[in-house]
Formats: sequence, structure tokens, C-alpha cells
Amino acid sequence: MPHLAPAARHTERRLPPLGLTPPGVAADVNGQVQKWSWPYPNAQEARVAAPFTGVGVALATIFDDRGEVDAKATAGLAASLVEAGIKAIVVAGSTGEASALDGGERALLLDEVKAAVPADIPVLAGVGAPSARQAVVLTRTACEHGADGFLALSPPRVADPLPYYNALAAYLAAAEVTRPLLAYHFPAVSAPGIAADRLDALPVDGIKDSSGDPERMLVELEKAGDRAVYCGSAPLLAFAGPMGCTGAILALANAEPELCIAAFEGDASAQRRLTRAHLAAQRDFPHGLKALIAERFGTSVTARLN
Repeated sequence: MPHLAPAARHTERRLPPLGLTPPGVAADVNGQVQKWSWPYPNAQEARVAAPFTGVGVALATIFDDRGEVDAKATAGLAASLVEAGIKAIVVAGSTGEASALDGGERALLLDEVKAAVPADIPVLAGVGAPSARQAVVLTRTACEHGADGFLALSPPRVADPLPYYNALAAYLAAAEVTRPLLAYHFPAVSAPGIAADRLDALPVDGIKDSSGDPERMLVELEKAGDRAVYCGSAPLLAFAGPMGCTGAILALANAEPELCIAAFEGDASAQRRLTRAHLAAQRDFPHGLKALIAERFGTSVTARLN
């Protein structure tokens, strides 16, 4: 798939208000009343190209000994991972302890990470939230701080997340923001996740799947059309890459970027060698992962989620 050039640091136009207006109804954008509709005449057609191919990292947030965000250290980790071959960064996702971050901290992390990595490395923002309105607020902030795309975890306890994703896609359309919106299926963290039979209807440019279910991943690849499919489960990398996934977005890439890359490229030996690190990272998350990152890069092991 073609590579999408990362967005400029700030959007050039004023973003629309946060009120969520149904499609086809007048909305105030830049002081003008206009009508708009969902951006997808066919939900299998992406608005924009995949933000990246290959292996990206679900970046851990580094905290100092007092539990305060260490944005410089987090950005330094991102830069080191890019030097190791990582192709994209997701800031303030579930691995980044997003639920423990406030809006100012999310913005600071975006600013520092974007400044630390090369301009051709896309930096995506985690914008998932329990409600559509909260997710739109996070998306607006991410736009203002130059995020190159948006990863939205499906909301908890919502059987059908289509209205949630419709609201995000409609907001981006009203703002004329042409950066990729990715849905995120991770039922272990935000149940029930996204039902496979709703994938066709989602107004998104791709999906990340951290369920660890290979059969579901095959279904996603069949239903994706020209939309991106990203693997979020480290044990499936050697399956996901050869089967045609666009890429992977991984927590384990914080500590084992080279092995993650090799496994996604189909190296079965690398996949097996990841097992020990994968199991260690899963213990008492995020503390096991933070310990692995500290061992490799000398970062703090402090976490806010206990």
C-alpha cells in the first residue's frame, strides 16, 4: 500500500465545534453553516492510504520516580526505536497508559515525540474513550498537535460501536482532516470489542486487532477491501505478515523491535525467540513490560496503572 506522508505539525484551518451533528444537517464550520455527510459511500473504501507498512510501536509512556510524565524520556525511547527499524509510533494508546493521562500530558507527549523522530515517521494518537464525545475531544486535541493519524479503541460495554466510529469519522470530515482513522479491537481491555460482522460498516481507514485470534484476522483481511489491517498480538506476527497484514502495532516492540520486525517478515525462529519476552511483558502489565524496556534502554520502571 502507498505510504501516507505525515501531517504538518498543526492544522491550517480552525477545527469545528465539538457538537456532534447528524449527517446531512447543517453544522457550523469556521463560522459558516454547511451540510456534510459521512465520508464513505462504501465503507470498504479508505479515505486515505495506510499510514505505514511494517512494524510500529504502541509506545510506552515513561514516568519519573514521582509518577509525572517524562515526555523527553518517552520521546527518546521513540527515537531509539525508530533507529532500530520501527516504522511508526502510537502515542497515548493502551500500552501508553492512556487512561491515566490528562489532556495536557497527551498533547505534550505528541509534541515531544514528533520533535524527536524523523518527519517521515508517522506519529499516531490514541483517541479511544468511553463515549463518542470524549473521543472527539481527544481527536481534536490530537489534530491541534499534529498527529498523523488516530487509533480509536472501541468503547467498553457497547455491543455495536458503529455510532461511535460514525461520530469520529463525521468530525474529521467536518474538519476536513484527511489523516487515517483506525479502529481498535482489543476485547481483553475494552469488551466486547468490534464484532466481525460489523467490520464492513465501519467508516474507518483500517483496524488494529489485539485479540490474538488468527481466524478473526483472516476474516478481517477478507473484509478489509483496500483498508489497512494491523496485527496487535506479538505471538501472531509470523502468521500476520505472510498472510498479508499491512503491518503491526505492538507493545513488545518497545523492548524487542528487531525480533518483532523479523517475525513479521516471516522469520519463524524470531517468532519463537519472542516468546520469553512476550510472557514477561504480560506479567502484571504494564510493570513486566516496563521492566523489559528498562533492561534494554535504561528507562524508568514507574507506572501509573497498578
